[in-house]
Amino acid sequence: MNDPSPAFTLVNADAGGPVLLSVPHAGRIYSDAHRARLRPPVERLAALEDRLVDEVALGQTLAPALTAQSPRAWIDLNRHEAEIDPGFVDGAVASRLMLTPKVRNGLGLIPRRLAGVGELWRGRLDIADIDQRIATIHRPYHAALKRMLGAMLERHGVAILIDLHSMPPVAPQNGEPAPAIVIGNRFGQTAAPWLTAQAADACARAGLSWRENSPYAGGHIIERHGNPARGVHALQIEIDRTLYLDAAQDRCAPHGLARTRAFLTGLVRDLQEAASGSAWPLAAE
Repeated sequence: MNDPSPAFTLVNADAGGPVLLSVPHAGRIYSDAHRARLRPPVERLAALEDRLVDEVALGQTLAPALTAQSPRAWIDLNRHEAEIDPGFVDGAVASRLMLTPKVRNGLGLIPRRLAGVGELWRGRLDIADIDQRIATIHRPYHAALKRMLGAMLERHGVAILIDLHSMPPVAPQNGEPAPAIVIGNRFGQTAAPWLTAQAADACARAGLSWRENSPYAGGHIIERHGNPARGVHALQIEIDRTLYLDAAQDRCAPHGLARTRAFLTGLVRDLQEAASGSAWPLAAE
């Protein structure tokens, strides 16, 4: 029987304030159609997920959260819709494709292969199939983000998007400790400095090391929706998944999950307070 679950869900829809969470890579609901097209068993695709980071997002109630249910293996919401690998697509038009490094590494809009797993699909895909995934999942997700951010901007004069991800442990760099959190702003393009400063303060108060833009500067979602000149700011927040998962990296560890949820709640609260005016002197500096 096909799974009738929606491609994404919105929780805390009635939460006020100018902060919106996006969780694009935690989807793990595979329909019969997904399973029939994929070469490996879906259990081997967990490495594509930001494993259970939606459980972190669900621990806060201060901001609405748009959360993918459809898996990243089916379509990646954090890629441009033109990041398609022509090497395994029939009917693709070269002029509409973006051959980015992610595409060349097999991790474009439709992931093609995964390290340690190999090719993901049973044969080539048809461009009409990909267009359907774009039309029914990718575009509606981004349209929902745009609509909600626009409403926040109109209501509060500012809107803040937190695109939430998780990462494997990152190595220390230049004598600095390994970061528990990476704050991505596309090197200042998607968020004003005061916003990144508030995020860094939230990390410090939670006792978490952090780094800005390295090794993750942010992807398509914050690049597409962040527009500081208009008052719409976007950060990609990467959380070391060892903070909230068990040793097998399969399930949430209760103590770690509680601590990580507390950090995210504090981050949302700090950004809401900053946006309400308490930190505008910092923004003017």
